[in-house]
Amino acid sequence: MKKIILIATCFLGFTFLSCRKDATKIDGPSIEELYSSFKMLANFKANKDSVDFASGATVGFSATFNKIVSWKITITGTTSKARKVFSGQSKSIDAASTVWNGTTTYFPLFAAENCIAKLTIDGVTDTFQVPIKIKNTRVINTSLVIADYENGFNPAWVKFVQTGANMDFNIKSDSSKVQGNSYLNMAGTVNWDWLIGLIDYPASAYSTTSNTLNLNANPDAVYFNCLVYGVPNTNMSKVLFQFKEDENADGVFNANNEDEYAFNIDVTWTGWKLVSIKYSDITALVNGQPVTPKGNSIHNPNKIGKISMLHLADKALGAAACKIDFICFTSAPLEL
Repeated sequence: MKKIILIATCFLGFTFLSCRKDATKIDGPSIEELYSSFKMLANFKANKDSVDFASGATVGFSATFNKIVSWKITITGTTSKARKVFSGQSKSIDAASTVWNGTTTYFPLFAAENCIAKLTIDGVTDTFQVPIKIKNTRVINTSLVIADYENGFNPAWVKFVQTGANMDFNIKSDSSKVQGNSYLNMAGTVNWDWLIGLIDYPASAYSTTSNTLNLNANPDAVYFNCLVYGVPNTNMSKVLFQFKEDENADGVFNANNEDEYAFNIDVTWTGWKLVSIKYSDITALVNGQPVTPKGNSIHNPNKIGKISMLHLADKALGAAACKIDFICFTSAPLEL
């Protein structure tokens, strides 16, 4: 019996010793590191000073510090004022993981221009920067562009604008541009109706051989995208897109027995914002409420015969305004 107790005691002692934490190992930064002055051990740099994003090239950033810091890299176009932002918390920035492919964090989009990449460190007054030249901007992959307004108003589009006050449903090219040089401005005051104006985009504007849009038949592989600008100090705009499916391909949409899906955007922000949605997630709406479609109730993006875009606002609240650009379809969520 004594032998058994002795063995058990030895086992417990061994377990305690084997599980005890190594006091020589420290989790996280040391006291010396925490309270040491910031030092740049390897200068902030880019792995190239010019980049052709159109060819698929990228540019990476690197730097090394003497301790863990919160850092932010802000790349700003000197002409466009577009900005791309990276941030993190670490002792180093790795050019293999902090990689810029030409995308934008804050609109507008970058142009072929000179840029400045600036590194800032929390608690450090010094900033570090490097120049980068964009030779060519990245290629935006789309399945079909419905409207980017670069070539004016397509004669196949149909526009209706109410006769309210200060109505403006026109293509403009000014400092508000976001993609390319032009966008559609939508503004006005209509005190008797929610509708301010609309544009119909028929499939005939994009094909001379088909009554429907040339899109993938799989609704999970089709994304609808647009850029919308919220104008401050105006009545909230609603932008309603209606997708009218010509299920029997006769060239005419019948609201009584064919599907119509609708995507409502409440413009509650200021400035440009990218909006993207998978086509299969778009529902049928009546007065803003989901309803059962009246056709086969199957999302058929390849059977869209017409897209209607309506600018709406509460008639009791006065003037409303927003801008829109780059209405398009893609095979994945749009990245700009």
